[in-house]
Amino acid sequence: MATTELPANLRADVETLWAYHDMGHQPRRCDVGIGLGSHDLGVAIHTAQLYQQGLFERIVFTGANAPTTIERFPRGEAVHYREHAIELGVPADAILIETEATNTSQNLTNTRQVLADAGVHPSSVMLISRPYQQRRAYATSRKVWPEVEVICSSRPLPLDEYIASIGDVDRVINMLVGDTQRITEYARLGFAIEQDVPEQVDAAYQRLVDAGFTSRLI
Repeated sequence: MATTELPANLRADVETLWAYHDMGHQPRRCDVGIGLGSHDLGVAIHTAQLYQQGLFERIVFTGANAPTTIERFPRGEAVHYREHAIELGVPADAILIETEATNTSQNLTNTRQVLADAGVHPSSVMLISRPYQQRRAYATSRKVWPEVEVICSSRPLPLDEYIASIGDVDRVINMLVGDTQRITEYARLGFAIEQDVPEQVDAAYQRLVDAGFTSRLI
């Protein structure tokens, strides 16, 4: 049975990875807000909140499905995100969707095309994602969409509150570990720019792998 309690012996390493993936960007007005699809409906919630704060006038939700989202979002991540944002008061005509992407590179490449088809050519975008996806999203954007200025943002929940919102501490740790590996591996494969990985981050990652959190490794 899933639990939301972070074990004390893992806390320091999980907090190290959690802090590493936070880019620390300050929200500011951008041309477009891009909600990156995932299992986390908090992305849609935060995107709607940022829109209502006047930080952008146009939203693109992007994402098809992954094995981790098909049951929760059977019509696709972007479609469900759009519906939820509308329920939260975002006007339907402010939202575009991209429904084919199955990875972050496709999220960004396809979104750029969706915007171009709508006659929108942004000079700045805000990438809204799960908290531990920020660094990977940033590194990917610099590789595939280097001409735009990028601000990263996530729902501002403390770690324990985020785990509670997901409802499964093991799932969160596995995702954190998987995204940490992808920072190095995706740069090596040419999918993203290189990012510095401090020694303490790599050490925390290795300890969590050794503890068995390997389900999201590639």
